[in-house]
Amino acid sequence: MSMKKIVEYRKLLNVTKTATLKELKSIYRNSMKDFHPDTIADEAERLEAEAKSTAFIEAYHFLVSIAPETAEKNKEEYNKTVATAGLADFYFDDSILHIHFTDGAKYEYFGVPKATYIKMVNADSPSRFARRNIHGVFTYRSASKLVAGE
Repeated sequence: MSMKKIVEYRKLLNVTKTATLKELKSIYRNSMKDFHPDTIADEAERLEAEAKSTAFIEAYHFLVSIAPETAEKNKEEYNKTVATAGLADFYFDDSILHIHFTDGAKYEYFGVPKATYIKMVNADSPSRFARRNIHGVFTYRSASKLVAGE
């Protein structure tokens, strides 16, 4: 999930990065009313509506996971993890930095430049590097509860 994909999701739902959860939910519901496959009789149109509704569902769930309100709701837990837990593992995939902490928490950080990841790998203390250069800098979401494929 690259930053480009996040921009595409926002464009699909016609929202900005400051969209509230209430706004996202309203737009999502209205979009689903317009494109719900069960409301369309024509086979070809129904298949197109299924594809659009799947895209809306994916975009909605992802944008909710990175919304400022979601981050605020989970801030105490997040701050505790990044302040007290060490790094159990981390890896980089398609501009996403995946960090697994020793307390079992997992987070994905979006838009991390490869050069930043390389600096983290080569740092004397990747954990300290992450506290200074990753946490609080990049858009993130909890990956601890994600289902495979999300």
